[in-house]
Amino acid sequence: MRGGRIIDRQGFTDRGAAMLIEILSAIGVVGAVGLAASVRIVRQYERGLIFRFGRVRRAPSEPGIMLLVPAVDRMVKVNMQIVTLPVPGQDGITRDNVTVRVDAVVYFKVIDPVQAIVGVENYRFAMLQVAQASLRRIIGESSLDDLLSNRQRLNEGLELMIDSPALGWGIHIDRVEIKDVALPETMKRAMSRQAEAERERRGRVIAAEGELQASEKLAEAAERMADTPAALQLRLLETVVEVAAEKNSTLVLPFPVELLQFLDRKTTGDRSNDANVPQQARTEHDAGGRTGGADGELDRTGNRSPERTT
Repeated sequence: MRGGRIIDRQGFTDRGAAMLIEILSAIGVVGAVGLAASVRIVRQYERGLIFRFGRVRRAPSEPGIMLLVPAVDRMVKVNMQIVTLPVPGQDGITRDNVTVRVDAVVYFKVIDPVQAIVGVENYRFAMLQVAQASLRRIIGESSLDDLLSNRQRLNEGLELMIDSPALGWGIHIDRVEIKDVALPETMKRAMSRQAEAERERRGRVIAAEGELQASEKLAEAAERMADTPAALQLRLLETVVEVAAEKNSTLVLPFPVELLQFLDRKTTGDRSNDANVPQQARTEHDAGGRTGGADGELDRTGNRSPERTT
């Protein structure tokens, strides 16, 4: 009997130890799960907002390990880095009635995590909607030339328009950039023709200015050569030497224009003299005929007068 009691007590002790181990193990597992559920790690570029029973407990948590009360506390992490928000292309009509499609990008960051989470439901979505509306407004208030050539001023205006509501949400707009302006194909062709015509006009103006400057220099050179005729002869010889330097079988010698004018005047004068000689002869002959006719009439009259008298 004593031996049986000893065996029963030893078995009871073993079962009690096993149960105790199981209980401790269960408590350890529950504690580990609770610890895992209550531990939160906040990264360097984040801030944590702790809500206890739905209310913000205190100021945002700094980076590090945070312990929460399970089923009581809830943490919301807020990214404090600069966020790149692409704005989809927006179709609009400019002030000068041109249809364009403009897309942009917005760089912003959260400066007040409490206001960004409590003040607006989804600050990223809200920023996207504000950016789209502001971009369409900028398109309607600007002309096509401003969109193409004066983007810096438009970027500043767009930044002010987006930053106005964003300040109330604890968000700071770092910068806004218009990425691309898409034009219709007809407008592209018209602008290319305009640019081509403008380049052609500039080319003609430059060529005309060059001709004007060259004519002024040539006039000065002509005045100096007119004072010294030998300079003109030297220039003529230099031109001949330059032409003869090339391997040409034909040599072109310039003929003075003044000599041609002299010969032309000489030929014209000789022709005028030849034409005046027959005219003078005909004039003298006519004058002589008229004088002879008058004398014949007097003779005939003189002869008849005696007969009538007799």
